[in-house]
Amino acid sequence: MARAILVREIVEIPGNVTVDIQGKKVKVKGPLGEIEKDFSHVHNILISKEDNTIIVETYLADKRTRAVVRTVASKIKNMIEGVLRGYRYKMRVIYAHFPMEINVDEKKGIVTIKNFLGRRDAITARIMPGAKVRVQGKKDIIVEGIDLDAVAQTAANIHLAAKLRGKERLSPHGREGGPGVLDGIYVYEKTSMK
Repeated sequence: MARAILVREIVEIPGNVTVDIQGKKVKVKGPLGEIEKDFSHVHNILISKEDNTIIVETYLADKRTRAVVRTVASKIKNMIEGVLRGYRYKMRVIYAHFPMEINVDEKKGIVTIKNFLGRRDAITARIMPGAKVRVQGKKDIIVEGIDLDAVAQTAANIHLAAKLRGKERLSPHGREGGPGVLDGIYVYEKTSMK
């Protein structure tokens, strides 16, 4: 298998963003806030800053290490984008018969879903640190923040909490091949906060 001698990814730093790199810890500050990520679990890569660029590089890389370099560079680009514009996921509550009730508890860091498919117990989904959740009307949930990982994971937690499992997924039409039960909470738009 061929190995690349040098694999290098370059990330541009905009003028109103400051980046501080200490070893494999990257801290990005911008108009919307500050994000810090630790890439020390990633071996065989070097992260450095030269003028207004960040360089992620490795030597004698195999296929997997080349992919890791691109992943780390993409994570840093997402951090810069987050402190400049932020991230917003819009989710829609879909139900056919039993109306769901959504409550957000910021102190506990959970979203509570009540009356999902007529269930008497409440389902909870965890809000990741760095994400904010609010309910708009009765059918829309807005998840936003500057950290893409936290926003996306929170939206995934909410979606998976209201996911149909086992026999719930069967078609309501028996063997007619209908669409089945579609109740749940789904992401319908991904935008920036600004």
